[in-house]
Amino acid sequence: MSSASEDSAGSVAAAATDYDTFADAYTAENEDSLINAYYARPAILELAGEVSGRRILDAGCGSGPLFAALRDRGATVTGFDASARMVELAHRRLGADADLRVADLGAPLPFPDGAFDDVVASLVLHYLEDWTAPLAELRRVLRPGGRLITSVNHPVVYKLVHPEADYFATCQWSDEYTFDGQRAVLTYWHRPLHAMTDAFTEAGFRTAVISEPPPAPGARERFPDELGDRQAFLCFLFFVLDAV
Repeated sequence: MSSASEDSAGSVAAAATDYDTFADAYTAENEDSLINAYYARPAILELAGEVSGRRILDAGCGSGPLFAALRDRGATVTGFDASARMVELAHRRLGADADLRVADLGAPLPFPDGAFDDVVASLVLHYLEDWTAPLAELRRVLRPGGRLITSVNHPVVYKLVHPEADYFATCQWSDEYTFDGQRAVLTYWHRPLHAMTDAFTEAGFRTAVISEPPPAPGARERFPDELGDRQAFLCFLFFVLDAV
């Protein structure tokens, strides 16, 4: 799975996932990558739909590419990330006046109740062992009827990479990547699909959409060797969740 790089700096992660140490390389690698620029980000934007005038929190914003895209579509965007270096890079991309914070999804968030119409959490939750408190915080900062639009590692991928493993267990695993020539180790928490949907329900969300999207238009021409004849591939799983 080492070919599948990711799009968000995430939040409470194992010590092995220290984005401050490779934030610049990660950002450079993923500006125009298949997995990020032609898959993860377009899928989140497609699920978000029309966002003009909406207040959106980008949770685990990384260096800000999704923040920028949502802002360009007319949303009022606030972002946070646990990596101070990622937030520095996001300010460089978005401007000094962008509403960005260094904050940890494992702790209370510095936002009032019901402050946002939507939260996007792209490739963040799979760094967390316990989803209870983080999901409760994301629900708290959403207005009633707001949406959490999120993506995580597809749980089937863990079983494909580790066929001997117990799919139904919640367990930690790591993989090695190379970002713009720099080696990095990302550490995740696998959980089965039913554990994800149970956690969403317990936090006060109703699952509106579960998506396994194809890559964005132009991906096949840009990455013919990687895609081959495939119309889609297993990588991430996307959700739209309504705050109830």
